[in-house]
Amino acid sequence: MKIAIFGQFYHKHSEIPVEILLKHLLKKQADIYIERHFFDLIHDELENDEPYYAFKTFEVLDHTYDLLISIGGDGTILRAVTFVKELGIPIVGINAGRLGFLATIPKEHIEQAIDDILEGHYNISERSLLEISTTPENKTISEMNFALNEIAVSRKDTTSMITVETSLNNEYLTSYWSDGLIIATPTGSTGYSLSCGGPVITPDTNSLVLTPIAPHNLNARPLIITDSTEIKLKVSGREDNYLVSLDSRIATIDNDTVLTIKKANFSIKMIELLNESFLKTLRKKLLWGEDKRN
Repeated sequence: MKIAIFGQFYHKHSEIPVEILLKHLLKKQADIYIERHFFDLIHDELENDEPYYAFKTFEVLDHTYDLLISIGGDGTILRAVTFVKELGIPIVGINAGRLGFLATIPKEHIEQAIDDILEGHYNISERSLLEISTTPENKTISEMNFALNEIAVSRKDTTSMITVETSLNNEYLTSYWSDGLIIATPTGSTGYSLSCGGPVITPDTNSLVLTPIAPHNLNARPLIITDSTEIKLKVSGREDNYLVSLDSRIATIDNDTVLTIKKANFSIKMIELLNESFLKTLRKKLLWGEDKRN
């Protein structure tokens, strides 16, 4: 099995899980490639990294890879998606971060989880993505125009609200007077959208959610729509530009640029171990069911 490993940081929270993972993979004699920047971080921090020189490095992925292991938090998985893109390589996350909705494997279970994956004891959860285009074209966005969690517009360099004129399938919906607007996938419904009052959506639901950020028109509420909907946004405000974020990537956009957002034509395959599920993750991470009456 040809396995890629990706991480963004090597610090006190990731040191132990990284060493557990690498030592266990050495025993399994898998064909291992570590992302070049992450490999350099490990080399700089580890006192005895000689055994890991058996691992190779990568800068881009191709169809020959069977698995990508992300080690960090949910943000690391979101960044890992930019390597996988439309290749269909399954992703699994080892949690060296905090909450971990996507990176669900704790350091205590790394060895068993890797054994289960190598033996094929897992399910695949298909996760939809969003894609965005701009008129006129914005080079920063066109080079990496998709997001697994959400696409959000927000104010920049001002404390004043922006106005987000919103249309669905070319029919005018409303103009949000707010700090911004989030368009989230089911995967992203437990992220930024949730913190702004949006609903939790199960990953297999064919829906998107529009969640305003601190709306001034107080009757504006999160709206769930089918994921076949094409969304168009036009932003105006006191400043000449605003921000668009695609998961953790940010671009500056000029006012009056038209944003077109729709479901991407490819999905991401997330590995789900047989003893895990989205509902178990909700109970574990959001403490659902922790009421004393239960």
